[in-house]
Amino acid sequence: MPQNITLKDNHANSELGGEEWLCSKAAKNPAPGLASVQWTPGPLGRAISIGSRLNAEASQGDRAELVPKAETKLYHRRWSMLFLFSAVSASNAFMWLQYGIISNIFMRFYNIDSLAIDWLAMIYLLTYIPLILPVLWLLENRGIREVVLIGSAFNCIGAWIKIGSASPNMFPLTFFGQFVCSVATVFVLGIPSYLASVWFGEKEVSTACSIGVMGNQLGIAIGFLVPPILVPNVDNMDELAHHISIMFYITAGVATLLFILVIFVFQECPKLPPTQAQATARSIPPEQYSYMASILRLLRNRPFILLIITYGLNVGCFYAVGTLLNRMIIEHYPGEEVNAGRIGLTIVIAGMVGSLICGIWLDKTKTYKQTTLAVYFMSLVGMIVYAATLNLGHLWVVFITAGALGFFMTGYLPLGFEFAVELTYPESEGTSSGLLNCSAQVFGIIFTICQGKIIDRFSTLGGNIFLCVFLLIGTIITGLIKSDLRRQNANKLAKAAAEGRMSGQDYGTTTLISNPQTPSSQG
Repeated sequence: MPQNITLKDNHANSELGGEEWLCSKAAKNPAPGLASVQWTPGPLGRAISIGSRLNAEASQGDRAELVPKAETKLYHRRWSMLFLFSAVSASNAFMWLQYGIISNIFMRFYNIDSLAIDWLAMIYLLTYIPLILPVLWLLENRGIREVVLIGSAFNCIGAWIKIGSASPNMFPLTFFGQFVCSVATVFVLGIPSYLASVWFGEKEVSTACSIGVMGNQLGIAIGFLVPPILVPNVDNMDELAHHISIMFYITAGVATLLFILVIFVFQECPKLPPTQAQATARSIPPEQYSYMASILRLLRNRPFILLIITYGLNVGCFYAVGTLLNRMIIEHYPGEEVNAGRIGLTIVIAGMVGSLICGIWLDKTKTYKQTTLAVYFMSLVGMIVYAATLNLGHLWVVFITAGALGFFMTGYLPLGFEFAVELTYPESEGTSSGLLNCSAQVFGIIFTICQGKIIDRFSTLGGNIFLCVFLLIGTIITGLIKSDLRRQNANKLAKAAAEGRMSGQDYGTTTLISNPQTPSSQG
């Protein structure tokens, strides 16, 4: 008898309530008219291309069953979900840099060295590494609403803890508060591509992912700009403590408001899927999806492994530059704390523009490999120019070169997410983006520590050359990534099936199957 083929992208959990239950119900009982070819998985999961599977079925005298196109719909409230999530991400990202951009002030206030200040930023990177796999499991089994809710709760709690640390002897408490906020990062950093796929249509998914990433970038931009304004470099310690407490109260108030909004506004997923690929994704029953099998499949995906490395190198360089920016600027332009923040703001604002342009470009052209490689190469060029001009003594030149660097380096972030989704479909977007971010955190810690040591022992130029070397390596590896656009091909496959023209051609889309009787030669 014919077997049942299922394409997997995301799935919902059967224990959820409200509209989340509708998503779960869709997973258990695919709507009539689902544009897919289906078979029933067995006890062991294995990946195989659709064309290979259909050819195997044909050779065995079986016939694949075609079903009509599934009903899809775009809901207006998808934008509310996206912008609310972006605001939560921005709030969390602001607290990542609120110490580092005025590191000289906090070093004097808490009487600590530069490495201790650097760790207030690097704790965000370190926390992510051991917690990402449990959070990805939670995302797969409980859904996006609970993950974002927990993340915003940690963000709120950490912000309130830091209010009590506005005293010179309370550095341990401020570090603990920063640690709690860093836990929130694990719950929000990899969400943009997942949220975009669940809520947005085929022609806007890359733009939506870019906007989600821009939320984090906006928080970084505010983190560069606002702390030097709220906390001036005054000599009186009591006055300085007062300024610091004002900054902490503002961040706590914003985090609390966002947490309340998430409770009452943020939803799991729409009743009807936005795309054929998402409709197909809902067809897999949750009990037949293996989280660990998905991880193992991703780790055996060679193009994705190369992307993990290149993404980590690029974003790790950005983390190092963002963390150490104040030290680099102050070394060449003493007393320019406010302008150091403005330069950081320029980097991120330019990157937000780059992210949006890249997202729109991808939605129109679908040239993932070419765009990613071009932006990566320009990130390298931007880093070289920035390193060469930092010590010229002209701040206006630094503003220009830093802006060019930011346009490409932070503009790369959504490109990496979206390219990963294409390379790994039908695996969960949350899992692929989580692994990308894990790589970025590892390289971010390594680069921040190493560049900081090089700056202290040699010069800022030496530290920036160190980053240029790794960006060059990343550019070369990016050129070696095979462009296998599986999600795009899955949408084409679904449309072809709906038109009754499915020929069994191998579009490259992988599917979850398990058939212990399938010959090994077909694996």
